[in-house]
Amino acid sequence: MNIPNITFNHDMSNQAEFEIIELSSLYERTTLSHSPEDPHRVSFFMIIHIERGEGTHMVDFEEYPFRAGSMIFVQREQVHAFDLSSKPKGKVLLFTQIFLDNVHTNMRLPNYTPTHLNNQHTPLLTLDLQNNQRSHTLINEMIAEIKLNNSDPLIIMYLFSALALLLHRLRPKMRHDKLSTEQSIKLAKFFTLMQEHFQQIRDANWYASQINTTYKTLNQVCKLATALTAKQMIDAFTLIEMKRRLIVTNAPSQQIAYDFGFEDASNFVKYFKKQTTLTPSQFQKKYTTPKL
Repeated sequence: MNIPNITFNHDMSNQAEFEIIELSSLYERTTLSHSPEDPHRVSFFMIIHIERGEGTHMVDFEEYPFRAGSMIFVQREQVHAFDLSSKPKGKVLLFTQIFLDNVHTNMRLPNYTPTHLNNQHTPLLTLDLQNNQRSHTLINEMIAEIKLNNSDPLIIMYLFSALALLLHRLRPKMRHDKLSTEQSIKLAKFFTLMQEHFQQIRDANWYASQINTTYKTLNQVCKLATALTAKQMIDAFTLIEMKRRLIVTNAPSQQIAYDFGFEDASNFVKYFKKQTTLTPSQFQKKYTTPKL
């Protein structure tokens, strides 16, 4: 089983790099190229606001129970799967790195950093009644603005920023917003490079040189953003990808060792066990479930 890569639909968003859809459209559409309930990787960011219904949303093979008032955050390149069994109602905000860059250019906004690489991260936030209502209002205001013939992208950005800041305040443990604009750019470049080369290159010095900075500076940026060193970020990202391959494809260790540039399977097993305390086969047995 391969993990589908779902890219952002620029036509649907009228090139705005931002879209809001009804959650119900995912189980009412018949034209989707994949099942939303099967694991799939997204190349964009998502915020899912649950208005009604309950279930468990899978993010990188961990199950997170949701109910009315839940917010689920999915970072770009994460693998996730919807649970639509209760026919939940709500809204899904989809946006790209380009949209975030535009927002950062125009106003203050918390940095969307790869905090999911830190094991203290959780993609789930349950809102109280007041904050749930405020979030609902801001999302509906964005929808209303998008529908206007003379819609102003700046108004949408301000409303989005208000929502992001509201949610950001409710997640103090996730706050790593001390980065300057220059540091944010470095981090984004590092993360993009890591996504492209992590299978062959896990040397933090190489990544630093590619973005014209020093290892020390890259380390500082990574620590501010995620509380991890650059090497720890690379290992965490690599490990998540290895777990995805082990569980979704059920590939043998020899194949994954080859895919990730290890000289032989034993080196891969040592690397994986050092990071997780489990061998790849033990991990497969522990985390493979009949239905995701």
